[in-house]
Amino acid sequence: MWTLTKRTFLVSTAAFALTAASALAAELPEGGSVKALANDGEPLRIAFMAFQNNPFWIPVIEGANAATDYLSNYNTTVDYIDLGDALTPEAVIAGIEAAVAQGYDGIVTVPIFDGTERAINEAAADGVPTINIIAEGSVPSERVLFIGQNGYEAGKQLGTFMADQMGGSGKLGVITGYFGAVQHTLRMNGALDLIKEEYPDIKIIGPFENQDRAETAYSQVQDMYTANPDLGMVYVTAGGPFGAARAIKDLGLTGKVGVVGYDHTPDNLAYIETGEMFGLIDQAPFQQAFDGAVMMHNFLVDGSRPDDDIVYVDGNLVTPKGIDN
Repeated sequence: MWTLTKRTFLVSTAAFALTAASALAAELPEGGSVKALANDGEPLRIAFMAFQNNPFWIPVIEGANAATDYLSNYNTTVDYIDLGDALTPEAVIAGIEAAVAQGYDGIVTVPIFDGTERAINEAAADGVPTINIIAEGSVPSERVLFIGQNGYEAGKQLGTFMADQMGGSGKLGVITGYFGAVQHTLRMNGALDLIKEEYPDIKIIGPFENQDRAETAYSQVQDMYTANPDLGMVYVTAGGPFGAARAIKDLGLTGKVGVVGYDHTPDNLAYIETGEMFGLIDQAPFQQAFDGAVMMHNFLVDGSRPDDDIVYVDGNLVTPKGIDN
């Protein structure tokens, strides 16, 4: 089971007392790690918003749906709000502003970009708290907390893995999702900073932006290989790594050129099994979604929150040899 790496809630024993009705539904779903507090007050409404531009979001939506079912037993409603398939700060801002206007008590969202902090701060000023999951901008905001992966450290981990797979030399192609997405940049820089410092014989090709689209990654890998027939590895920092893997397969490079990236989605894992992908780190998206919604519920009930305002989740590195914790 996924575990939180920061401190968990510090709440009184009394706060954990459940009503008879909610006690019957207190069992957490597999993948969730935060229990809900009893809510004997007014019904609560949480707006949960996320994107849908690639398969990564499927377990996020599943986590939100699980939180909807779980929290329905605790006098709280969770409504999923689709932000669309284009990752933009404008979509996040519009979603937050709409949630405030519709009278939601709390918001769980994926801000990703700088600029979204304005809407978060305005929501807080209106008495509507926000919890950020998955990725947030670099500018501080009045959000309650952030739950997600330490992007820079995950990048460093994959940087070491790729350098080892490449024997410390060769050409590494880099594809990121969005140049303006802070989390994507952190993952990219975590790997590239380490490689540039410790493995100077590895040459970086790119980076290129695929906007989380597998078909774009497919074309970019083909172009990379045409210009660099000695390409040794491809690093995809965000969505669409299976597109890069499909290009490797179609080019007849299976076992010769590997793809490394993020997320244990079925599309990606299929290429782990067939050898085009050499490694994948997960972000525990189900846990982030479920725990984020329950943490918001608990915060609205009695102000409970972790001691730290950043809660990092651990992911596993999966390779064709298995899963390495």
